[in-house]
Amino acid sequence: MIRQATVSDAAAVAALSLRLWPDHTMEEMTAEFAALLASPEAAVFLAEDGAPVGFAQCQLRHDYVEGASASPTGYLEGVYVAPSHQHRGIAGKLLSACEVWAKAHGCTEFASDCEIDNAASLAFHLAKGFTEASRNIHFIKPL
Repeated sequence: MIRQATVSDAAAVAALSLRLWPDHTMEEMTAEFAALLASPEAAVFLAEDGAPVGFAQCQLRHDYVEGASASPTGYLEGVYVAPSHQHRGIAGKLLSACEVWAKAHGCTEFASDCEIDNAASLAFHLAKGFTEASRNIHFIKPL
């Protein structure tokens, strides 16, 4: 079952998110998701099979989005499905829920990104109708 998460789901979403973004703490992610879930500019959808097994986070972006021609643009910030539930169409259903949400919030385009070496994510995006807008290499140096 796919449903929109509420503020009371912040800890459950945070626990799943640590599998996707392991460089954060449970406390950081719980606080971040509590704020996101209270915002009208963001949504999180949960996939449940007795317990949460996946999530997708989407937001409205009003700043520049690579390849977009309209603003706001719906943006898939992250999608994760537990390995035990992968290859069942759950990620696609989570994405669809995000797209419906973005359209209801006035978006005519929906964007996302993935790491350049994440072949599974690239294949997922292409299979779901995304087209590659660009490839970026980011740089940093100490001052």
